[in-house]
Amino acid sequence: MTLELITVTNESYINAESVCQLLRKLSELALGMPIPLVWDNARYQKCAVVFKLADELGITLMYLPSYSPHLNLIERLWRFVRKECLYSKHYADFSSFKTAISTLIDRAHITKKKQLETLMTWKFQSFTKVPFLAE
Repeated sequence: MTLELITVTNESYINAESVCQLLRKLSELALGMPIPLVWDNARYQKCAVVFKLADELGITLMYLPSYSPHLNLIERLWRFVRKECLYSKHYADFSSFKTAISTLIDRAHITKKKQLETLMTWKFQSFTKVPFLAE
């Protein structure tokens, strides 16, 4: 199975409409299989307009538990993007800044493959079998 990165960009605030744009883009791919999305609990992702559109498009929305960024792979990707494109960098204008981010995201699977393989993994520490109180 090949994974494809789907991007929806805007230059202002993320809101329910930008989330709906993403849902429409996913639906337009006509994957021929269920589309489950696992999201954090951002308010703009959990509103009636998003629920309604997802239902109409046959997209299943699932939400991570609160305060669990370690389970959210996109948080790891954003940390990687910030490190590569923001730390100690200056851009002459907003267009150059957008180009740097877009180029990194579009080419990272080739130019930064090893770093991404380390970051984008489902391996994480689980505390389900650890006693909370000393016996």
